Amino acid sequence: MIGGLSVKKIIDDVRLIFKCCSLYYQDGLGQKEICEVLGISRPTVSRMLSIGRERGIVRIEIQNPDNIAYGQMERTLEKKYGLQEVVIVPSSPLSDGRRPLNSQLGSAALEYLLRVLMDGYLVGITMGLAIQSVVRSDYFIRSPIDVTFVPLVGGVAESRPDIHSNYLAQEFADRFGGKCIQFFSPAVFSRREVLKGFLEERTIQNVIRMYARLDLVLMGIGIPSTEHSTVLQTGYVDSAILAGFSAQGAVGDIALRYFNGQGDPSPFESFNERVAGIPLDTLKNIPRRVGVVGGRQKTRAVRGAIRGGFINVLITDIDCAQGLL
Repeated sequence: MIGGLSVKKIIDDVRLIFKCCSLYYQDGLGQKEICEVLGISRPTVSRMLSIGRERGIVRIEIQNPDNIAYGQMERTLEKKYGLQEVVIVPSSPLSDGRRPLNSQLGSAALEYLLRVLMDGYLVGITMGLAIQSVVRSDYFIRSPIDVTFVPLVGGVAESRPDIHSNYLAQEFADRFGGKCIQFFSPAVFSRREVLKGFLEERTIQNVIRMYARLDLVLMGIGIPSTEHSTVLQTGYVDSAILAGFSAQGAVGDIALRYFNGQGDPSPFESFNERVAGIPLDTLKNIPRRVGVVGGRQKTRAVRGAIRGGFINVLITDIDCAQGLL
């Protein structure tokens, strides 16, 4: 097994074979480097390169066999933005009764996790509908993985507990057969000084110290829009606050920390410093920072998150991908 995904299933993934061959033959990466990028073992990389030659994927140049959907676009985005990996799925909305979600986006993210997760990993989970769509996707998890899921933002709110970080961390733990930590805290405090005192509590420090040890973070990216923002549903901010953020140049938020188009969170420090959760500076040091984002309206937010160094893996749909190009 590689993570929770069988070797046979991985080496049958033509999109992954294409990407492996492209990294090796076009980008000049060694097999060890490809292992680190794709989260697979060295023998699996070697086997994929052999399969690439056997199937005629590798001739004088890399061929995208049978026109595999979006393969070349993924490579283009990886190079354009310096990303570790990009996965693109079709636009396929699935309504949850409030706004459309993409079921294929959730399945692609879950498949990625099964490929890269290992026993003993610490995985950070943000909040929102995108992350909910991942844990509730129909993708089959064959074997449990001993992973601990850690909420990255406080989970007390007036509404929609099903999209909060604590709730989703528990769902991931149940789905993977792993464990989870709970972070019992308001998400946004009234004053920075109150938050500072709260974070000094021993039980809270036990959670905060885990943030620097995370192996992977799975995150949605919000936007300051009254039409598309799930933050409004939680009651953390109101439409007037969001309008003020937009006027200041905000393009998105990760775990309630807002940033502008250049990935700079400093214009929103007066709000960000009152959020109980992972600081963006800590987030940037985590090895795998996976953004799950769909829709063309998220393009500016994704670009800002990339510029800020907040994500290095992007799982997205064709609408957002085309916007990024």
